[in-house]
Amino acid sequence: MKRLVLILCLLAAPLWAVEPGEMLDDPVLEDRARTISQGLRCPVCQNESIDESNATLAKELRIVLRERIVAGDTDAQAVDFIVSRYGEFVLLRPDTRGANLILWFAAPALLLVALGIGWTAIRRRPAADEGLSDAEKAELEKILRP
Repeated sequence: MKRLVLILCLLAAPLWAVEPGEMLDDPVLEDRARTISQGLRCPVCQNESIDESNATLAKELRIVLRERIVAGDTDAQAVDFIVSRYGEFVLLRPDTRGANLILWFAAPALLLVALGIGWTAIRRRPAADEGLSDAEKAELEKILRP
């Protein structure tokens, strides 16, 4: 039973990332902040959103985000503010326009090229050898017999 409680506490750890002191009094604004922060990557943890991360930098980003929302920024303006400081790396779902389009399609394109090269190499492979001729079998028998 103790193990189950411990496992559940460890699984719920990301829920404790946003501290009560960070939360806004207005539930609508807090909901907006939580929604936005779930789409922003923690620069320290890299695969966690700032909403889930316990890192100090993630906490500072959550506070800055809430300050921007209270100041009257729209969701896009608040995200743009953070992206302007940390780059597109902080977006968990990067933009799919411009130069990023190359990054989005490079992996599938390279996979198709690799499959094409593999298919071509397999098709051009010489046919399997039929085995030894009668003369070669006789020569082998002569060598193997003492």
